[in-house]
Order: sequence, then structure tokens, then C-alpha cells
Amino acid sequence: MTGLIADMPWSMIIILCLTLGLAPFAPQPHIVEKLRMFFSGTLHRPLDIVDLCFHALPFLLALAKLGVTFFGKQ
Repeated sequence: MTGLIADMPWSMIIILCLTLGLAPFAPQPHIVEKLRMFFSGTLHRPLDIVDLCFHALPFLLALAKLGVTFFGKQ
């Protein structure tokens, strides 16, 4: 699995973060709205939880890529 993440280009990860991670752009990104709901304790509906996971996935992928890049096999 780390080989797949290591082979993924940074440009694709950044594009995913900027498009899928932050969509829709107005009035505020879904990830911001869902994180506010999560921290306030109002994230209860299954659709909202799936939506949070869906919009957080590109950022989690970027964190995984950072981890593989800096702490991978050397």
C-alpha cells in the first residue's frame, strides 16, 4: 500500500484537495461545515458522517503521502 501512495504524484493530491476536499466553494466548504458540526457535537446523521469522510479523504491521503515521503523505508 505504501508503494501505491509513494507513486502517486503530489500534483494529483493537491488537485484532489483543492477540488474534492473543498467543494462546494460557496458559501463555505463542506469540510469546514462538517468539522464545525463534529466539534460542536451535532454531527449525528449518517449522511453527514459519510460526507465528512468523503471530503476529508484527499487531506488524509496528503497526510499519508507526507508520512511515506518522510518516514518511509530509507
